[in-house]
Amino acid sequence: MLHSDLSPSGCTGVLVVATRGTGGPGEVLIKIRGGLETFLAWSDTTLPKGTTVLVVDSRGGRTVDVVPWVVPDQPSSPS
Repeated sequence: MLHSDLSPSGCTGVLVVATRGTGGPGEVLIKIRGGLETFLAWSDTTLPKGTTVLVVDSRGGRTVDVVPWVVPDQPSSPS
């Protein structure tokens, strides 16, 4: 198994508990290692439940730093 398979960094997920910015973590559900796992999620700003996020760093101990993630639009196929 590659080390990158173990790290949630670079994965996207959905907040199942809102973050409170520096006031406290939320919880993010991430598809990783062939399943779904939850991690404590810290962000610089408050993010509501249901926000799609990108994991930008791992703090260890199932705790990650996240930022809001907007799924890029798919390019239109020529008609």
